[in-house]
Amino acid sequence: MTLDPAAPPAFGQANLSNCEREQIHFAGSIQPHGALLAVRESDGVIVQESGNAASFLGYAQPLRGAHLRKLGGDLWSRSRLYLDRPVDAIPVALRCAAGAQAEPLNALLHRAPRGGLIVELEYAGPPIDYTLAIQRGVDTILSSSTLRGLCDACAAMFRELTGYDRVMIYRFDDEGHGEVFSETKRPELEAFLGNRYPASDIPQIARRLYERNRVRLLADVDYTPSALEPRLSPLTGEELDMSMCFLRSVSPIHLQYLKNMGVAGTLVVSLMVGGELWGLISCHHYAPRLIQFEMRAVCELLAEVMGTRIAALESFAQGQADLSVRRLEQRMIESVTREGDWRGALFDRARSLLLPLNASGAALLFEGKTQTVGDVPGSEEIRALGEWLEKRLDDGVFATSALSSQEPGFESLTGVASGVIATRVSNEPGELLIWFRKERVRTVTWGGNPFKAPSDGDDPNELSPRRSFAQWHQVVEGTSDPWTAADRAAARLIGESVTDVVVQFRSLRILVAQDQLEHVLRQVHASSQQIVVAAADGAVLEANAALNLLLGLPRPLRHLDELSAHFADPDEVERRLRALRDSRTPWRGEALLVDRMGGTRPIAVRADPVLASRDRILGYVILFTDLAERRAAEAARRNFRDNLLLSQRRLMRRIDSSAALAIENVMSSIIDNAQLAALEIADGLDTAGIPDTLESVRASVARAAEVLEHISVGGASTADGRSASKSYGGKK
Repeated sequence: MTLDPAAPPAFGQANLSNCEREQIHFAGSIQPHGALLAVRESDGVIVQESGNAASFLGYAQPLRGAHLRKLGGDLWSRSRLYLDRPVDAIPVALRCAAGAQAEPLNALLHRAPRGGLIVELEYAGPPIDYTLAIQRGVDTILSSSTLRGLCDACAAMFRELTGYDRVMIYRFDDEGHGEVFSETKRPELEAFLGNRYPASDIPQIARRLYERNRVRLLADVDYTPSALEPRLSPLTGEELDMSMCFLRSVSPIHLQYLKNMGVAGTLVVSLMVGGELWGLISCHHYAPRLIQFEMRAVCELLAEVMGTRIAALESFAQGQADLSVRRLEQRMIESVTREGDWRGALFDRARSLLLPLNASGAALLFEGKTQTVGDVPGSEEIRALGEWLEKRLDDGVFATSALSSQEPGFESLTGVASGVIATRVSNEPGELLIWFRKERVRTVTWGGNPFKAPSDGDDPNELSPRRSFAQWHQVVEGTSDPWTAADRAAARLIGESVTDVVVQFRSLRILVAQDQLEHVLRQVHASSQQIVVAAADGAVLEANAALNLLLGLPRPLRHLDELSAHFADPDEVERRLRALRDSRTPWRGEALLVDRMGGTRPIAVRADPVLASRDRILGYVILFTDLAERRAAEAARRNFRDNLLLSQRRLMRRIDSSAALAIENVMSSIIDNAQLAALEIADGLDTAGIPDTLESVRASVARAAEVLEHISVGGASTADGRSASKSYGGKK
């Protein structure tokens, strides 16, 4: 039989040329410090088992064909409660007894993707109350005010909790490469802090599993796998999908990778931020090490809280940039009113334009002219760059930290413009705002040479991802510091602010430059900003298509007096417009618009008189902004707060009353962290994305509450919070 070379390699059959596609979730075996049973849910019969299951439970004969109740203890009576419940996203944790000797066990239950209840068992350690350790951990996380401080504190905290020789906070960049962002270790060990590892070290399929199964334990790198019997599931006739199995065997390639590093046992906890894999808490030990379920659950809970805190800190940084942008916008508006132009306000203070993006220079291409600040290329080079960028701004923002690698023709700009980020400032072609970053020649430290061709042996056990993990230094030239997601968001926001001001600026020209009327009217009409331009007598000179769409007008607006009929409080609108016309009082506020279905929609109004001189008025410019997205964000924030309190009440109803006060204190701290994150997220840059982001934080809190409930099951009362892991290798 000839194998299809394009087919994904089966578990254990991959080499370094195709390990990216290895089907690691179809491992077909487990680590032997526990046992696995697959149960048919219709009748409770065991249909598949790990080869060590019978001996693990003290029986001489295989367990297949037996009913789960035959295993004794209370495993069946407790497991059967979950036959008709959703146990897909987070396995259910049970402390029970089973086997010939009615051993105390931890059982994790989940439903396989195509049916069947998967029961994973491990010997239970003595009950320990981790409430105090959790509270201390949450307090540590909440007290961290910077990302670096948070990660350093959490690395130390996780090492103290788990007892591993080395704990690293591993962060992914936009290209998927990883960096050891924080580290704590035994003093004699080589430092990995600052090392980078290529994206290929963690295949995409493994990353997806990290998103689903948040804690991954490898107790002994030299373990002998215990195979599933039979290999194919009798329920489906196919390989068992082991994505959610905590005992799932580890790829031989990854095992060899760890052996090359001298690592004997690992614990990896996922860091999820905004619903995406932000990084990993990676714990290494240089001897086999088994961590009991309760401690793994504590680690998962604290990682959830840490992810929420990271989201809050990153949103706070974006909020600071947002504040700078709003100040810049206000100065431009004032400049238009005072001087009839806005560009002076944009460039008179270099810091306000450059600082939000940490740029070294900026250039504006507008109406055929170039205006610059800071360190920038020459005017001709900027115009050539603008033409090149024009074709690459389909989504509004383009960014590169290695301009010459994308377009060799710009190699001469490397010193001053290795990094470029650009955004449009109008719907006119070639009208752009561009920021620059200088080249930063730097040395990147890799954990092994990422460019060295890997070696493949005939035996999978001989595969060597990188035989030497000595630090390998790469001198990087022709690049700048990379543009972050926050930089892109700030560029987009500044571009949108300038675009709004440009629309207002060009609207003024309708009143003061009749010879340019046709050209400018076309630009205003095509703008997405809803705008009305009226003459001194209130006659409408221009009401663009965006406004007509917002108001649902059957015919074009002809006079300002017609506006009030479209609002829920027409008398108030008439009063405001009369004050605008009679006493030249600007209108800044909100109003409720009546839509075509009779409902209301909140909008912001900015109306200004346009003066030719102190005693002569030319007309009026009125801008409307739809606030529906902002209101939806506020509603999401209110619902978020209510749901947090509901989660807390539900948790407190389900836990043992003796532990209620301690658990309630922990949950209150977790909720305080989430509410702080919600406040800072709600002040971030992307209003439309706030409901989804808040939902990801709410889901994280819900997951933390469920994990906390698992931790509280059967807890005794030792308060030091340290791991009670037994020595690896068998029962005490």
